Amino acid sequence: MSTTRTLLSLLLVCLFSACSVDQTLRKADKLWQIGEYVDAVATYRKVYQQLPPKEKVRKGAVSLQMARCYNRLNATPRALAAYQTGLRYGQPTLHDRLTFARLLLKAGQYQNAARAFEALRDSLPNDPLWRNGLLSAQQAVAWKAQKSHYRVKPMTSLNSPQADYAPMLLPGDTTQLYFTSSRKTALGNELNGVTGTKSCDIFFTQQNDKGTWSRPEPMAGEVNSVYEDGACTFSPDGQTMYFTRCTTHPSQPRYAQIWTVQRHDATWSNPQPLRLSRDTLATFAHPAVSPDGKWLYFVSDLLGGQGGLDLWRAQLTLTGIGFIENLGAPINTPGNEMFPTFRANGDLYFSSDGHPGLGGLDLFCATFKPHHEIEISRLPAPVNSSADDFGMTFEGRYMRGFFASNRNDARGYDHLYRFECPDVTQTIQGWVYERDGYELPQAQVYLVGNDGTNEKLSVRSNGAFTKVVKPGVDYLLLATCDGFLNHQEALHIDTIDSAKVYTLQFPLASIQAPVLIDNIFYAFDKATLLPQSTAALDQLVTLLNENPHVTIELSAHCDDRGSAAYNQRLSQQRAENVVRYLVAHGIQADRLTAVGYGKSKPKIVPPKLTERYPWLKAGDVLSETFIASLDKAQQEVCNQLNRRTEFRVLRTTYGLFDAQGKPKESATKPTNKHANTNTPEIAF
Repeated sequence: MSTTRTLLSLLLVCLFSACSVDQTLRKADKLWQIGEYVDAVATYRKVYQQLPPKEKVRKGAVSLQMARCYNRLNATPRALAAYQTGLRYGQPTLHDRLTFARLLLKAGQYQNAARAFEALRDSLPNDPLWRNGLLSAQQAVAWKAQKSHYRVKPMTSLNSPQADYAPMLLPGDTTQLYFTSSRKTALGNELNGVTGTKSCDIFFTQQNDKGTWSRPEPMAGEVNSVYEDGACTFSPDGQTMYFTRCTTHPSQPRYAQIWTVQRHDATWSNPQPLRLSRDTLATFAHPAVSPDGKWLYFVSDLLGGQGGLDLWRAQLTLTGIGFIENLGAPINTPGNEMFPTFRANGDLYFSSDGHPGLGGLDLFCATFKPHHEIEISRLPAPVNSSADDFGMTFEGRYMRGFFASNRNDARGYDHLYRFECPDVTQTIQGWVYERDGYELPQAQVYLVGNDGTNEKLSVRSNGAFTKVVKPGVDYLLLATCDGFLNHQEALHIDTIDSAKVYTLQFPLASIQAPVLIDNIFYAFDKATLLPQSTAALDQLVTLLNENPHVTIELSAHCDDRGSAAYNQRLSQQRAENVVRYLVAHGIQADRLTAVGYGKSKPKIVPPKLTERYPWLKAGDVLSETFIASLDKAQQEVCNQLNRRTEFRVLRTTYGLFDAQGKPKESATKPTNKHANTNTPEIAF
């Protein structure tokens, strides 16, 4: 009888214990469902401790739930430990296994991460998250080792022991910084069930003349509440603030929403919710306003996205919100794209854990190209790390400012960091001048780039111009001037990490006067062109192609040695050989007239030549009589000047008229992109 009572008591204890475990587990599951991850993981831990060792499968399942909670709390080391137990004894999903591999990447355990991703190859061969994760694990070490000019340092004077993130400078005033923080001075006394800290508020700090930031204080007015408030941004004029608020509910999940507030003088109005969609079960967070003020960018899990959290945008109109659209690929991925922000030049910066990176959230830049093309680039280390890096703000046009990261924090708390990258400018400098003459300040230079650039550059009084250009862009530059032929230069701007100046020369050929062709060489006492002439001849081919409506007289000249008949014959043969070269390289024969002048047209000294030979005067004619009056060295110089090859423009209307003298149809069509500036059309 005693034995029976003992067995019955043990049975009742076991039943009571089982009921207690099941009840606690249901409580933990409820907390998980409404997003109170701190309390949920603590409750799951109790369940885990109460389960007997032999129930490995159940303990494994509870470990998986604990891991999911820790992952939401950014407690990466604890999440990894819980996942290891769950993967060993539980029944993990493919999503669990993929998350575990991504957490190893976030922890900087790249070799282990690569093995974990490889184990998913057969199960997820076409999954972008698996593919990009494996690439990241394989390349992260090399990416970290790449040279970078970025400098990063923590903002110790602004950071707290709790979370500090989402910095935002006030437009037009880089001395005013707003950011989000869960520090002890935030409103409210209760701890947030989602994070285990106080609910975040928006804080403000200002920099004085000495560069010192004031003690951060909660933002004045009614913006902050007992709920989660943060991740703010401003309209370009600084008069409207958009921010994220996440309210609480005792039995339902929390969905973040975007709120707005207006500035009136030095105060802010009461915040109002911004309705972006009728979907009440979607998240709307992390607002950012485009530099032109026409679009509100935000983060959401609305239907129609790429998966996870995506970047969206909504049209800002005078009457409110217009249509909204998903930014799509290549910006969005099946992972999470978050914290959009803009640089003054229009580049969009955001964070993503779906693109190949160093682990966790990495910072990326989306550059908008012509024809709706988007170029995605990952910021280098040390800006990016294996941890979460996100929420940039820029000091005007400069590549410096602030961002947030949870690197080097075992608890997973975010902190503010300052970054700076010295300006790496690429510059074109050029000069426009007359061949054999002086600068042409009256010239005009036009710049066209395959990034959509199309502008007229200012030419200074010395014929010079400068222009800061973008790396990785192909440019065409065209110089024009009344009375001169056009000259064009093509240039590719390198993508490099140091400043570089590209120097271009634009020697314009006169339409009224003969133009010397330098560096044309013939065999001694023969008409044969020497190989050293090729570069100069090819430049002439280019010039004629750039000016397709021009016909020229190509002339050769000799010095006064030898008979007139011999020199005439030799110069004619030389001119004809030059013409043959031009025709062989694609120039129409009827655009070219070969003339040999022998020694009948001695050179007339241009003003520019007197700088090189001070004993000559502008207008001197290098005739036999003049040369005879000079010493032998000077005579030889004059003979060399007389032995020359020139061209002279005959017509500028070639191909513009038909046989009846009427303009061809192609000639009557506009060829000018800038009718008001008489800009010739140049395009790629």
